[in-house]
Amino acid sequence: MSAEEYQGGTSGIGAAVAQQLALRGAHVILLTQQPPSDPFLVDYIEDLRNATNNELVHAEQVDLSSLHSIRLFATKWVDNAPPRRFDMIILCANTMTPRFGRADLTQDNIESNWGVNFLANFHLLSILSPAIRAQPPDRDVRIIFSTCSSYIGGEVNALKDTRSPLPIGKEYGTSKLATMIFAQAFQKHLDGFKRPDKQPNNARVVIVDPGLTRTPGMRRWLSMGSLWGLLLYLFMWPLWWLTLKSPEMGAQSFLYASMEADLGRGAGGRFIKECKERTFLRSEVKDEAVAQKLWEFSDKQIEALEKEGATKRSNAKKDEKEVNVQQTSKPEQQAARTPGSRKSRKQ
Repeated sequence: MSAEEYQGGTSGIGAAVAQQLALRGAHVILLTQQPPSDPFLVDYIEDLRNATNNELVHAEQVDLSSLHSIRLFATKWVDNAPPRRFDMIILCANTMTPRFGRADLTQDNIESNWGVNFLANFHLLSILSPAIRAQPPDRDVRIIFSTCSSYIGGEVNALKDTRSPLPIGKEYGTSKLATMIFAQAFQKHLDGFKRPDKQPNNARVVIVDPGLTRTPGMRRWLSMGSLWGLLLYLFMWPLWWLTLKSPEMGAQSFLYASMEADLGRGAGGRFIKECKERTFLRSEVKDEAVAQKLWEFSDKQIEALEKEGATKRSNAKKDEKEVNVQQTSKPEQQAARTPGSRKSRKQ
């Protein structure tokens, strides 16, 4: 049995991969925005268990649009004693603002392409790093990143220290390029750790591009976020059905990255597309100077956002406490002025 943390496992390629892993007896932990008690999630997990005959499927809540939620989840995981087992982390969650769509913001008021596609993964793995390195040396641990061909048009050198750090028109591609750069840097981070048992590093990063697939994200991109675009997408559905892969076909590259024995040997940081190892088409992916600059930029941004978030939560608690005090004092004041009460007769 293996234990896998899984983002984006309730739709598209993610749902197909989760089902295939569960069919093979894996202990699948879905990281979801909704709490495990959410009716849709309860039904989804029950259906998945029944379809795969595997009861080892459950969900844990972590909102990738909230740095505070990520920290709560990851800290709880790391602080568990003895260390919780996991063999694999699949970072499949993804968002994209279509051409004519309006950009969404995360709970930290960061542009969603940057906040969810990159910053959430950076923050999650930065905290989970001790738990990854604490896994026994005989365990084949893999961290699988999701990407797509859009990374070729990304531009990380144009990042700005603002709420919308991504260059205009290249938001999605830049978020994917940054994710791939971080993936390579995280592999070097793991390789640089000296285990107390003197064993070599057993955690390997794999980057996966599933190719063009019929997913909700692809539908948003092709429809460009407009009603006319959606109508055109529906009109051209036979073409998309012929030219785009099904989610089950797109899942094959993730399954290959998850189970191919050769990827558990040798150096990590390999790039898989169409179930084959490929070379990176952007030199920045392996550029250590670019990676260090991106790492420092992200660390600084997260630190500032978490301080701001902590201040807001503290102020909100104070306001809530004041409201509760006022609400509890009102009945006492009303009782004091009620005719016939002792206090009213004394007055």
